[in-house]
Amino acid sequence: MPIRSSFDSLPSFSIHPEQFQILHSARSFREQLLDAIRNAKQRIYLTALYLENDEAGQAVLSAVYQAKQQNPNLDIAICVDWHRAQRGLIGADKSQGNAAFYQDYAQQHEHKIPVYGIPVRNREVFGVLHLKGFIIDDTVIYSGASLNNIYLHQQLRYRFDRYHVVTNAALADSMTDFIRQQMIDHPAVYDLSQGNLPTTKEIRSSIKRFRIALSKAAYQVSHQAMEKGHIAITPLLGVGKRNNQLNQTIVQLLASAKQEIYLCTPYFNPPKTVIREVKRAIKRGVKVHIIIGDKTANDFYIPPEQPFKVIGGLPYLYEITLRRFARANESYIRSGDLAIHLWKHDANSYHLKGIWVDRQAMLLTGNNINPRAWSLDLENGLFIQDPEGQLEAQFLAEFDNILTHTQRIKSYKQLESLRHYPVRVKRLLRRVIRTRADRLLKRIL
Repeated sequence: MPIRSSFDSLPSFSIHPEQFQILHSARSFREQLLDAIRNAKQRIYLTALYLENDEAGQAVLSAVYQAKQQNPNLDIAICVDWHRAQRGLIGADKSQGNAAFYQDYAQQHEHKIPVYGIPVRNREVFGVLHLKGFIIDDTVIYSGASLNNIYLHQQLRYRFDRYHVVTNAALADSMTDFIRQQMIDHPAVYDLSQGNLPTTKEIRSSIKRFRIALSKAAYQVSHQAMEKGHIAITPLLGVGKRNNQLNQTIVQLLASAKQEIYLCTPYFNPPKTVIREVKRAIKRGVKVHIIIGDKTANDFYIPPEQPFKVIGGLPYLYEITLRRFARANESYIRSGDLAIHLWKHDANSYHLKGIWVDRQAMLLTGNNINPRAWSLDLENGLFIQDPEGQLEAQFLAEFDNILTHTQRIKSYKQLESLRHYPVRVKRLLRRVIRTRADRLLKRIL
């Protein structure tokens, strides 16, 4: 029975498969994004956790400004996280962050471009803008990537993500309308490219109202019956624990699986509901593939030869969680019902998310499928229904590309334990585990 029957209540856009494209590398993503910006005729809406003041970030912002100077009528808006934009990198000296970068560009150009800071919560640790999607004219370039050197493979290293391109005016309109009406127009949102910004404390009450409004918001989708030979795409929103449509769809998608599940996440720290559905799926005969980054491919990993910081303990904490899961499910690993694939490629890092079920349904998302994404951050996703398998060849090629640099775990013993870790990491994690602080860290990081 087609998987679509499990999701008939979801309104969706009917899209021809030729309007859907998958890119396979960070460099291809960078080229596609910059080319689309340069050729924009109607609008440019960029949404990401951050737009960094480095070579790649400067290239993106310069391209957007050049497009605006050449065509002042272009509708342009950039949205980034309010908190992340006003601080330096973790462990770096205190600074104005990327907001100074945006203000400098605005002062240099006649036709200015707003860079809106989106304050999802009063403090960054309790929630950030994790919404994804770059909308240029009628095209949505969807990726979990932010905009800086490593995500765009500007230099030697890259952070591997997923990159999907959908050309459909109705979908682009829906996502743009949400950004404009539900985010930019709210009194809690300010243009970071302008000076004299309020402090977070000064707009605390507005942020609280904004959070409440977001919890009730959704993408507006005028349902289109899926035509024969087409796929259906539904944009989904997720914020907070209650009535979170994105979380509910993730759980329902896993519960609907009959043959196979491919699940990608950069940090192995799934919510209990996800672990429960994965185990249930295995028990009913579904083959489950979990694709995750090796601890050395984690974006918080610090090589032993570099100065150690507390944040560098996180990849090891995630590995401990993965090892426990693998040990508890060792029999399924041996039988082949559970396949754990560890991604590692030189000094590069891994940032993939998403779920593919029975080759008929796919969730593209920036959601890390962890407790933080589940209840704190503002997340979204594109849910794809493909009952005729129109996109199967594209997704098979994508996963072949992803699996190129993976090693399949045959036993939990292949994963290092606490006793194998560097001395400073062992000391830190023993203290964290002894005080049960790991439970809190897993919820907020």
